[in-house]
Amino acid sequence: MKKSSIKSGNAFPNVRLRRLRTSPAIRDLFQETRLSAKDLIAPVFVQEGLKKPEAIESMPDIQRIPLSKLAGEVEHISDLGIRAVILFGLPSHKDTEATSAFDDNGIVQQSVELVRKQFGSRMAIVTDVCLCQYTSHGHCGLVFNKKIDNDRSIDTLAKVAISHAKAGADIVAPSAMMDGQVQAIRKGLDGAGYTDVAIMGYSAKQASPLYAPFRDAAHSAPEFGDRRTYQMPFSNAKEAMREIETDIAEGADIVMVKPAIPYLDLIHRARQATNLPICAYSVSGEYALIKAAAMNGWVDEDAVMTEFLTSIKRAGADMIITYQAKKMAELLRK
Repeated sequence: MKKSSIKSGNAFPNVRLRRLRTSPAIRDLFQETRLSAKDLIAPVFVQEGLKKPEAIESMPDIQRIPLSKLAGEVEHISDLGIRAVILFGLPSHKDTEATSAFDDNGIVQQSVELVRKQFGSRMAIVTDVCLCQYTSHGHCGLVFNKKIDNDRSIDTLAKVAISHAKAGADIVAPSAMMDGQVQAIRKGLDGAGYTDVAIMGYSAKQASPLYAPFRDAAHSAPEFGDRRTYQMPFSNAKEAMREIETDIAEGADIVMVKPAIPYLDLIHRARQATNLPICAYSVSGEYALIKAAAMNGWVDEDAVMTEFLTSIKRAGADMIITYQAKKMAELLRK
């Protein structure tokens, strides 16, 4: 049965939809989609060996921070009502095997331990599980003869996830787009006794030019080639759904669509296909586009930010990773 149908007599002038928009109070009463600070996950870049916060030129107002400033940053995020952070580590050492990614004394591992000690269960800790920041070649997997070695890579990703869980992470988020990565990580976590640690799969991660500012922020541009052999083509919605279905079958607790704004259709399709929680990642390029336009006086930053993030939730996302998390949370408090 359809929820509603338009018949003669149920149209203008008998129906006047503007009646539901006549004042701010009326509009609030009938608002269908609402953003909350609790919907947001704030990304944090922590750089090993850094002495003071460092501006990221392509992402105004976003910084790389030293470990010594992490507690203060998370405290500020918590005070705004945001309940989750996703940690990205920038190591001092890189090599072909990404060994610093699974070092128990690595920058992410130290960051997780610090946040867990300082904030207990007040803050959910998500960690990015990838190799691009840790490999000397900048690819998300291990390389052999200039090609990605998928199966060796997933073994390493499992080691990274286990090291994050050991440090105290609540959720590990594999972003490498290697086939079988979720299954390998779930098996590794369970075998190491971390059955309660959840996996957020970067399930439908597109090969997008919108990641350019992040690669600047994380020093993770590939040394050769590109990532199109593992990140998926943005033209293929059916393939995106296969990626999501595969992550679910392998044991993902949460699925993700990345980027967000150009892929609202995929978020909606995922919402129709599964009852699993859906995360959308509003990526660095989305942030930079809004910021640059606002800095030039071309758009109202607060208004565009609110519209974009609301549209992501309206499409079906349960949670949103966004570099605008703090600014949005501040706005929601007004």
